[in-house]
Amino acid sequence: MLPAGNIAGMSIDSKALAEGLISAVPFARTVGIEIADVTVDGDDVRAVATLPDEPRLHNHVAGPHAGALFALGETASGAVVMAAFGPHLAVGTPLAVRADIAYAKLARGAVRATATLGRPVQDVIDELAAGGRPEFPVAVEITREDGAVTTTMTVVWTLRPNN
Repeated sequence: MLPAGNIAGMSIDSKALAEGLISAVPFARTVGIEIADVTVDGDDVRAVATLPDEPRLHNHVAGPHAGALFALGETASGAVVMAAFGPHLAVGTPLAVRADIAYAKLARGAVRATATLGRPVQDVIDELAAGGRPEFPVAVEITREDGAVTTTMTVVWTLRPNN
């Protein structure tokens, strides 16, 4: 299980969360994704993940393949979900429901995904506690080393109630 804490002033062990997530998702490890940072400040929950510049991950124009970019964004969004809702895994299982991705500029070199939770944590927990199956968006921006945004993505997650 990943690190727990309380929602209001949650303290996150970024290293333990990153190790736990990458351990639980072997595909992310396979392509070389690393979780660089995870922060929780009230309802501001963010994560940063990186993808190295490796020829084995390139597409036909020598940038990261679209599938690798998708994996990077989805992994960053998963880190946000675990940071926000890890303490509630006993009552709900996080699952990605759908994703929307837009490739805006050519990505070259190493890339970085910054993911941000799009709904207040307590609202999601309250809906789950009331017997619902809450959905919540995580917005992701993928940037090149020069800071240019190459890709935007929204991953909608749910917490499926455990029976």
